[in-house]
This record gives sequence, C-alpha cells and structure tokens, in this order.
Amino acid sequence: MASRGNDNTSMKEALSAFIQKNKLEKGIDKVDARAAWAKLMGNGVNNYTTEIELKFDTLYVSLSSSVLREELSLGKSKIVRMLNEEIGKEVVKKLVLR
Repeated sequence: MASRGNDNTSMKEALSAFIQKNKLEKGIDKVDARAAWAKLMGNGVNNYTTEIELKFDTLYVSLSSSVLREELSLGKSKIVRMLNEEIGKEVVKKLVLR
C-alpha cells in the first residue's frame, strides 16, 4: 500500500500540479480565453459574438455584425493586451475577427 506523505499543500498548488501532470493547460487556456472575451467585451459585443475559438496562440472570433467587426479591428492590439491581462498570462498573440 502506498504511503501518504505529510506534505501540506494548498489547493491551488495541488490543482496546478494535477493540470500540469495531465497536460490540461491548453484546454484551460481555451476556457479562460472565452471567459475573458465575455467579461471584457460586455453584453453589447457578446450579443453579436457567434463563436470563439483559441487555436495555438490565435483567438478566432466570429461576429454577426460586419460594422462591429470593422470597429473592433481598429483596436486589435489593445484587445489582445487586455485579454492577456485578464487571463493572467500571455495566451493570445493574435486576434482574428471573422
């Protein structure tokens, strides 16, 4: 029978170790990117957002309004910076609005 160590670890450390051991970082990053988009953009933009997908380091966002797509494309670099700040690490390097 395996013995348990008396090491006291915090819940955060235990979850981080579990995520790294099972290679779940990419899935967590995808969820974090979707949540950050929803939080930062608010209801106005979210009503026109049809799909959000993170592939590698590029966030693809499908919008149903061409006017909104054009407006957001003017501030892509700022949006990427704000998303990464919200997530807490650099996950998104490029934003593609379609």
